[in-house]
Amino acid sequence: MMKIFEVKTESHDQMIDITESVSSYIKEQGVEEGIIVVSSLHTTAGITINENADPDVKTDMLNRLREVYPWDHLEDKHAEGNTASHLKVSTVGHAQTLIISEGEMVLGTWQGIYFCEFDGPRNRKYAVKIIAS
Repeated sequence: MMKIFEVKTESHDQMIDITESVSSYIKEQGVEEGIIVVSSLHTTAGITINENADPDVKTDMLNRLREVYPWDHLEDKHAEGNTASHLKVSTVGHAQTLIISEGEMVLGTWQGIYFCEFDGPRNRKYAVKIIAS
């Protein structure tokens, strides 16, 4: 079972909580036990799991990533000029794997799944694959 989701990002760097969309897909499929993989279909947008209770966490993460990977690094050679975006995806990862138990993703109290835009705004896609057991 696999589904491609679309997301429209609104800024250059952005973290969008996709937890509910992924959770709803599990419920639609009626899967009780298994694993789920959530994967970005882009080289400049990733998937991560982090706190979804305090919005300042997203802000802080994006600010720190901008500090570590500045957009205008003078030694970058990539012709498109988005080397920082590629580095950010390599840091957060392009995909996450989660356990499904009793029809729900196994996440901690404060955890959520984020689509991470690092070269927007754009129309983006991510794939969700359920492997039932």
